[in-house]
Amino acid sequence: MNLKYFSTAVFSMFSLAMYCGIKLQAQVVQPGTQTNGSQSNNVTTAVPFLLIIPDARTASMGDAGVAVQPDANSASINPAKLAFLDKPYGFSASYSPWLKSLVPDINLAYISGFYKINDQSTLGGSLRYFSLGQIQLVDAGQNDLGIYSPNEFSFDATYAKRFGDEFALGTTARFIYSNLTSGQFSAGQETKAGKALAVDVSAYYKTQTVLFGKDAIVSAGANFSNIGTKISYVDGGQKFFLPTNMKLGAASTLIVDDYSQFTFALDFNKLLVPTQPIRDTNGKIISGKDPDRSVPAGIFGSFSDAPGGFSEELKEVSIGFGTEYWYNQQFALRAGYFYEAPEKGDRRYFTVGAGLKYNIFNIDFAYLLANPQKSPLANTLRFSLLFNFGDTK
Repeated sequence: MNLKYFSTAVFSMFSLAMYCGIKLQAQVVQPGTQTNGSQSNNVTTAVPFLLIIPDARTASMGDAGVAVQPDANSASINPAKLAFLDKPYGFSASYSPWLKSLVPDINLAYISGFYKINDQSTLGGSLRYFSLGQIQLVDAGQNDLGIYSPNEFSFDATYAKRFGDEFALGTTARFIYSNLTSGQFSAGQETKAGKALAVDVSAYYKTQTVLFGKDAIVSAGANFSNIGTKISYVDGGQKFFLPTNMKLGAASTLIVDDYSQFTFALDFNKLLVPTQPIRDTNGKIISGKDPDRSVPAGIFGSFSDAPGGFSEELKEVSIGFGTEYWYNQQFALRAGYFYEAPEKGDRRYFTVGAGLKYNIFNIDFAYLLANPQKSPLANTLRFSLLFNFGDTK
């Protein structure tokens, strides 16, 4: 399997957990020439589990969901949408076995809840937990250090406020905990769990209109997530960027008749962290910029620091497209496609899914279609349960 498929957006924490006694890595894919002759220069971060979409509805639409109609899982992709929920309170739970074709015991769990303070303001909270299963630890001399179960989690507190009938803003405060090495030693120093603080800033806009002679809802969304402190696993050691991400998107829901409605969504994503430069054999930068800079400098510099110039910057933008069909607001079918440039991780796959709504209860299912010989994400399943309580407002 070509390692370029282990994009840093998903798998960088795996190398951290597998390694003790050698310098900690924050990536799996290293820049350089791949076995097929192509060039790879992935954007690398720590704790990229924060970028995994836990919501099965969004996952089944090619990870496009920043602008689709809100539900109890909205905090996971655009917190501002919580302000437009029509129930006074509710919660959701999502689960996904991860990389199950490679490792049987890695999984992602997510729970969230919301409470409407009034018609304009909504509070939310969520917990994301990523378990890397059981890992055999060894030191640089391949001596057995025992079995360890590394894990990472984040806890979020969200506030969303609606301004009028069409626009809302949201903000999220996040605590991140990454325990990957069980206090082992690296370069003579004891490793520790990484901790960080971050915030999300989001916006959501929707308006009613007419398209093709049918009633429709047109919406747009934006979420700037994981803006926060760097994270380190050794006192005084190297600090890694969080996966600060910009997600922009638009969606259109066409109400065909009293029973049928279609939604089409398109999202664009870009990591707002430094791109790794190209270095010579002595480590001197020959193209690109030094990635060792502050968080604000890393965010603003992420639009112009790729060694390949503007053309490479465009390749760092991944695209998700999805469609959803609802029948009688009770049964949904979904499909989508996600594209990432080969030089930036090469995640390319189709997604399908379904949803069922009954009274206060929703269940969503997503399935990822990819070539098992080329993508470790092939056959990924995601499940979500949603509960909404109280009278519709």
